[in-house]
Amino acid sequence: MPSPDSTAPATVPVRGLFIDGAERPASSSELIDVFDPSRGEVIARIGHATDDDVDAAVQSARRAFSSGPWATMTVRARARLVNRLADALEAHLEELYQLETRNNGRPITETRAQLGRLPDFFRYNAGLALARRDAVIPVEGEYLCYTQRSPIGVVGNCTPFNHPLMIMAKSLAPVFASGCTTVVKCSEYTPLTTLRLAQIFVEAGLPAGVFNVVTGLGATTGKALAEHPGIDKFVLTGGTEAGRISGALAARHFAHQTMELGGKTPVIVFDDYDLEQAVNYAAFGAFIAAGQTCVCAARHIVQRSIHDEFVERLARKAAAIRVGDPALPGTQMGPVISARQRERVLRLVDVARQEGAHTVTGGGRPAHLEGALTNGYFVEPTVFAGVTPSMTIAREEVFGPVTVVIPFDTEDEAVRIANDSPYGLAAGVRTGDVARAHRIARRVDCGIFWINDHHRLDPASPWGGVKDSGIGSEFGTESFDAHFSVKAVMTNVSGKPFDWYGSVEGPRRLN
Repeated sequence: MPSPDSTAPATVPVRGLFIDGAERPASSSELIDVFDPSRGEVIARIGHATDDDVDAAVQSARRAFSSGPWATMTVRARARLVNRLADALEAHLEELYQLETRNNGRPITETRAQLGRLPDFFRYNAGLALARRDAVIPVEGEYLCYTQRSPIGVVGNCTPFNHPLMIMAKSLAPVFASGCTTVVKCSEYTPLTTLRLAQIFVEAGLPAGVFNVVTGLGATTGKALAEHPGIDKFVLTGGTEAGRISGALAARHFAHQTMELGGKTPVIVFDDYDLEQAVNYAAFGAFIAAGQTCVCAARHIVQRSIHDEFVERLARKAAAIRVGDPALPGTQMGPVISARQRERVLRLVDVARQEGAHTVTGGGRPAHLEGALTNGYFVEPTVFAGVTPSMTIAREEVFGPVTVVIPFDTEDEAVRIANDSPYGLAAGVRTGDVARAHRIARRVDCGIFWINDHHRLDPASPWGGVKDSGIGSEFGTESFDAHFSVKAVMTNVSGKPFDWYGSVEGPRRLN
């Protein structure tokens, strides 16, 4: 948040915006503190971009899209460049691992495992660019009908704090491969790897203006980007309420939109699945990234015959997770992103207790931390039992290391509980019955479904939600295709004379 009386030491670096291929200060003198969430220490300060700064970034993206080397680059040359960007990203992964872990608090082992996939996002979309074909459409009569696709233009992209580089990369890859340009408004909590990647890409040959970065708050800088009339497409990964607000702003000028919003992922566990594996997946789904994922396994809907043992084993597993310094390779869970987020998580834990849920393990701040880590924003891995589907903890997105276990008796009941949510991003099932697994995949309302796994993605597989979890898809051909406008070309190949208002015999065709 803005901090005019910041206690940040004078040695803390101040980072600017990245516009037209270079870093530059924001036009406002107001700065925002960036924290290491594991220690509560200020590690950088960033500019708070104004409306004028956002306009300058959008104008830069428009110039790059409309003229210059990017606008005239052939598809094959662009694909080669996108592959070169993938190579540059790969060459800087070690630096980016360290920077992202310090900035968002995820354990270094998690960060390595996630960021190592990112070069493939760019290579996959470069392949789509090379393989792209426009359609020839069979139509009635003596006509040749075909389509022409053109890059949609300037893409405004608001990225979150939980997976800063991963979520940005899944949006950047189709932007670059399609020939669009972009302005990214990164989270004010985690701007450092975004700014660094912009530098890396320009050094690798990306023309100035193709990738611009503005920093600031969602209510100011993010709002200015969403409502800017120069944006042709708006992409947001964030909370559902933020999606409603920014989506309405972007709709004023009919910008295309893709939004991945909130989630309350249900996982249905049957008694014919290996219980130890079910518990291992439950811990992974619930506590990876300290539960700060849109697909966090927040609701475990467990067959009553194994419910008590599942709860007991999951509690033991959660209590044994090593919480601590994210820079150390032995750490298994880091902090949540901010003091504000920690207090929100703990408030929802208190609400759950007041409503009658039973804390099986966790529910507070870790007591074992020492030194600077005592100032970090840590929350214990938390498991609730005795939960009913109507409780707040079973309905509201927590975005922290908290999961609940709810019993069921029949398949229909399990599906009903899973679908009893305003959200519909991801879901999963644990079962040894193949037919039942696919049957439930068809019945549960969601955009992503895992059978006997969790959190897996691939650049070829579409990723998006239904209901209050958003619109559109990222990844796959669906995302790539959504960065083009489509023109239908209808050609009369008959050679026959035409005069609607003259003397014409036989049936007439108006359209």
